[in-house]
Amino acid sequence: MTEHFLASLSDGALAALPYLFEVWALPHQLPPEGDWTSWVILGGRGAGKTRAGAEWVRAMVEGPTPEAPGRARRVALVGETYDQALAVMVKGESGLLACSPPDRCPRWIAGERRLEWPNGAEARLYSAHDPEALRGPQFDAAWADELAKWPKAQETWDMLQFGLRLGQHPRQVVTTTPRNVGVLKGLLARDSTVVTQAATEANRAFLAPSFLREVRARYGQTRLGRQELDGQLLEDAEDALWTRAGIDALRVSEVAEGARVIVAVDPPVTGHAGSDACGIVAVAVVERGAPHDWTAVVLEDASVAAASPKEWAEAAAAAYHRHGAARMVAEVNQGGDLVGTLMRQVDPHVNYRGVRASKGKTARAEPVAALYEQGRVRHLGVLEALEDEMCLLTLRGYEGTGSPDRLDALVWAVTEGLLAPGIGALNPRVRGL
Repeated sequence: MTEHFLASLSDGALAALPYLFEVWALPHQLPPEGDWTSWVILGGRGAGKTRAGAEWVRAMVEGPTPEAPGRARRVALVGETYDQALAVMVKGESGLLACSPPDRCPRWIAGERRLEWPNGAEARLYSAHDPEALRGPQFDAAWADELAKWPKAQETWDMLQFGLRLGQHPRQVVTTTPRNVGVLKGLLARDSTVVTQAATEANRAFLAPSFLREVRARYGQTRLGRQELDGQLLEDAEDALWTRAGIDALRVSEVAEGARVIVAVDPPVTGHAGSDACGIVAVAVVERGAPHDWTAVVLEDASVAAASPKEWAEAAAAAYHRHGAARMVAEVNQGGDLVGTLMRQVDPHVNYRGVRASKGKTARAEPVAALYEQGRVRHLGVLEALEDEMCLLTLRGYEGTGSPDRLDALVWAVTEGLLAPGIGALNPRVRGL
């Protein structure tokens, strides 16, 4: 089919085919529709961000013929440094010179740090180290590369916005691997911003298979991998009790034999489609030495969303048996004795005990966070949803949306295993915390 199609094309059409980017582009490389001002392309390393930025600039400056005007005539190309802007955005393998057809290829004027197209359009290079250079020039389009790495990010970005004032609808594209920086978060929060996102693997056809295998094996279970390979913006709230870097430093690949497993449950108040999730977390406690020397490994986040009471109770019982747990604890502030009754109906073999919260979430979590700081709690692999909630609990409260049900379950499990070891066996009564 492909060979027949290619054979049907004229020599001119065949020559033009490699430059018809809309034919070859991946979904995240194509500009979204709508009345946007900023298009942010978040991607992992090698996901094709640079090519998308270069092709967008081409689409803005090129007209129907080499000499015909396009939609933009004055473009700003802003990189971390002048050298990087030149090496990546202009002369790189996916830069403007490489992806432009011969009859429309711009001319690089080194002394002026400027590209000039046959139709008179031009693009100038700027460095995030020199924001003052953007004070004065004006543009109708801009391409900002690796915004999250810029050294004077906010100042440079602000100067660029003041200069983006030509034409009927000046626009800009931002290509970056995400980082938790204010300028990027502020841009993403604007109503005039649209976002496309892709992991490194989206562009696997143009990447060495050995590269993908190596980086996934080395970084796939880390915060760095989620950021640099998956293109995820990982945020740590100000004054958070946990940070992603701190959690990353506490990962293990195995659990010591003989550990005692505790499954903790934070049941939702209601059981319908709009309910909070039911937090279900399994933790293995390694009881070596005195109780104050015991350690714990978080084995699994088995939480379920929008489940009926019977469904979440069955999921909790399944986690209990899957890990050969010795104890299940469940918060009973909302459901009272009904929680225990339900668990016994679903599985009478579960060694169940109810616990009741008498303090707020932050107050209950702080002693557990301290155990993490001491290196006494570690994670088996990556538990993304749970870790997201952990990094949004601050001294002021939870700054995420909804309720941190996974985190609540984690706090109950670690508290049961490390902060009050043995109490469950000695005193079956509901206790406060």
